[in-house]
Amino acid sequence: METKLVAEMADQTVYEGEGGAYYAWTPSKSPLLSEYKLGASKLLLHPLGFVFPHFFDSSKIGYVLQGSCTIGLVTPNTSEETVVVIKKGDVIPFPRGLISWWFNGGDTDFTLIFLGETAKAQVAGEMGYFFLAGAVGFLRGFGSDVVANLFDLNNKEAEQLISSQPAEFIVKLGNGTEFPSPSEGVKGKVYAAIDTPEADVVVKGGGIINSVTETEFPVLAGMGLSAKFVRLEGKAMLAPSYVADGTGRVIYVTKGSGRIRVVGNEGKPSFDGDVAEGELMVVPQFLAAAVIADEGGMELFSIINASNFVFLAKFPMIISMGLEFIFDRPTFEQLAANMSIWKVLPSVVLRSALNISPEFEQLFKSKNADCLMIIPPRN
Repeated sequence: METKLVAEMADQTVYEGEGGAYYAWTPSKSPLLSEYKLGASKLLLHPLGFVFPHFFDSSKIGYVLQGSCTIGLVTPNTSEETVVVIKKGDVIPFPRGLISWWFNGGDTDFTLIFLGETAKAQVAGEMGYFFLAGAVGFLRGFGSDVVANLFDLNNKEAEQLISSQPAEFIVKLGNGTEFPSPSEGVKGKVYAAIDTPEADVVVKGGGIINSVTETEFPVLAGMGLSAKFVRLEGKAMLAPSYVADGTGRVIYVTKGSGRIRVVGNEGKPSFDGDVAEGELMVVPQFLAAAVIADEGGMELFSIINASNFVFLAKFPMIISMGLEFIFDRPTFEQLAANMSIWKVLPSVVLRSALNISPEFEQLFKSKNADCLMIIPPRN
């Protein structure tokens, strides 16, 4: 039975609070997400909003819709953190397992759309997340008995560590909270502007096309993803295209409105309908899609989880080569001991995520530094 093509707004509110919100598209409303192992979600951070350190079970690419945000990035089993500040029009890749925290230090809301693959996710079509701290974090899940034994804390200290942060994963911090400055020399390597006049394709009066592949970000060579940004002027059309190696693609309308027509092998449209800002659509394998903007113009951000786009017209092609996963062997990240994530995270991130005092932070750090990967019985 053929799955009906749909363009949908996010259908699940995962979290809403004073610090921000997180929304997702689910296979129940967009079943092609699970069929093609794709995923989509949206993060909203209000001013002073902070997202606890976490990682996803999916590789994804983020595109900034509005505002700016400070992000800390820690690759598994490294002793260094990279800090970036991204703004509207920027794109940033996130390999699965990468630990990150987020802080909106600006005066306006920050919004970012995630599009990615879910081939190794716990649930196909959904991007799962795992937090180190907070009400749904690893520390609380293990309980005070394990935490006390792990870090050589007394029962009171262990209970304070796992229960002092009652929020799930987004909080609003106080005024004056200072986070680390951006790392040097990371723009163009860790993130880049994709919404820029210096695009791959520029057609006067028509619009622009810009792409992100492993050429710009070597990390994409292991993620199996490439991305494309399209801006169409009023009434302009994006020539029909399909993905040559038979993978699906997901398209998100970042601005404006228009019409998408999708055609398969029956000589008639499989989908022919209006789409508007905030809607997302999955285009099945080998089907060709054309886009026509309304009078006000239209902008699109899309990803594929494999190789080539082919245009069905004399139109410049955007090609990204076949990709492989970034990790060729299992990679383990420690949650305690000298090589753990707790040693890498800045003090302000530790205190904010765990909701602890500077004094307790120092105690926790000293205990973590003495922690072993195998803990003998405590006396």
